[in-house]
Amino acid sequence: MEVGMGQLWKGLKKKFVNYESVSYFIFGVLTTLVDWISYRVMTRLWGIDYKTATAGSWAAAVLFAFVTNKLFVFKSRSLKPKKVWSEFAPFVACRVATGLFTLAAMVVMVDGMGIRQDFICKVVVSGISLVLNYILSKWVVFRKAS
Repeated sequence: MEVGMGQLWKGLKKKFVNYESVSYFIFGVLTTLVDWISYRVMTRLWGIDYKTATAGSWAAAVLFAFVTNKLFVFKSRSLKPKKVWSEFAPFVACRVATGLFTLAAMVVMVDGMGIRQDFICKVVVSGISLVLNYILSKWVVFRKAS
């Protein structure tokens, strides 16, 4: 049994621990920091309502994520306008979908469930969005041509 588990672990590690997944995780964390920091600045320093701040921090994070995902994670180096647009449009569309999920989840947790620690809600929702965004980026936006 031990040998089987060891082989299983090695197989899973080889499949899931690679340049793409590790770099996505690193840039995902950085994107999340862009989101969280801009959210905190907007809500705490500028006094913006959490709904508007959620949308604004999302937009800043999406722009950061597109550039880093394109160039560093999925290594799509073409800067030809047609190619950039063919990646940017679906990237933004996918992020709009997860952004709407984020906004809806925040409203449900803060207003619907009465959770007053809005930043804890933001952390939970960000984790779920990170996974969804990787799947959409890999399978929809930056998929390799077959």
